[in-house]
Amino acid sequence: MAPASKADKKAAVDAAAWMFNVVTSVGIIIVNKALMGTYGFSFATTLTGMHFATTTLMTIILKMLGYVQHSHLPLPDLLKFVVFANFSIVGMNVSLMWNSVGFYQIAKLSMIPVSCLLEVVLDKIRYSRDTKLSIGVVLLGVGVCTVTDVSVNTRGFVAAFIAVWSTSMQQYYVHYLQRKYSLSSFNLLGHTAPAQAASLLLLGPFLDYWLTNTRVDRYDYNTASMIFIFLSCTIAVGTNLSQFICIGRFTAVSFQVLGHMKTILVLIMGFFFFGKEGLNLHVVFGMVIAVVGMMWYGNASSKPGGKERRSHSLPTNKTET
Repeated sequence: MAPASKADKKAAVDAAAWMFNVVTSVGIIIVNKALMGTYGFSFATTLTGMHFATTTLMTIILKMLGYVQHSHLPLPDLLKFVVFANFSIVGMNVSLMWNSVGFYQIAKLSMIPVSCLLEVVLDKIRYSRDTKLSIGVVLLGVGVCTVTDVSVNTRGFVAAFIAVWSTSMQQYYVHYLQRKYSLSSFNLLGHTAPAQAASLLLLGPFLDYWLTNTRVDRYDYNTASMIFIFLSCTIAVGTNLSQFICIGRFTAVSFQVLGHMKTILVLIMGFFFFGKEGLNLHVVFGMVIAVVGMMWYGNASSKPGGKERRSHSLPTNKTET
């Protein structure tokens, strides 16, 4: 009875973590779409720096209140993580700017096989046949409902390549560092958020000016836009935390595969709030395929042998208390 209760409790916590990530991720997409589309705040990198500054403030307050214990993360590991994370943010922004929407979506989908490759090579993970096929079904479904026009150019391909690999490495490192140093999600955020906030707030205005030819200090700040910036930063705290929680509890591959449910929800909510002209049989068919693939993946990867480590253990270092 006890093992069943423990399994039920874990399943409930897992579901809550996923719901937390889905709600905050979809929420921040909607808020940022309004902020950038309606109010013209097109400074994506600087805004991300604000997100991490707000997250840093949250971790400082929690430490002061005693909810987050002292922990240790070696500087070389911190620097590697920040490099991967910042290249991910900048790469995705530049990729969206330089590529067609179709190729940008293909690049996002390619993060799943890249994350699989990283787990196979670095963690010696072995996937069952059903797990591999279910991932393929998810890729097919999301591709059908999101990929439309596809055109590629050299600089856009390079930006997408950097974005895909840096994002995959960043997400792999979230799981890796939490396991190696026995860090909680709050602990890891407490180490990484300040470094990301400082670097992005320093470089963001220059990068945004390069991409948009507009200076962030010349933006016409008003009450409405400031409210949306505040909402974006507040929701981002939950988005950053939930990402670390989900990847820590699962893996980067599971986060990517099941995370495409957010893509489906954003499409549905977009049709509901912003018009139904894009809602057609082709898109609905792709959504159905993707959801079936996600359900199959969840079932296949949880079975014995669905996704297992081949006699390889990662040395861990306990956090300092």
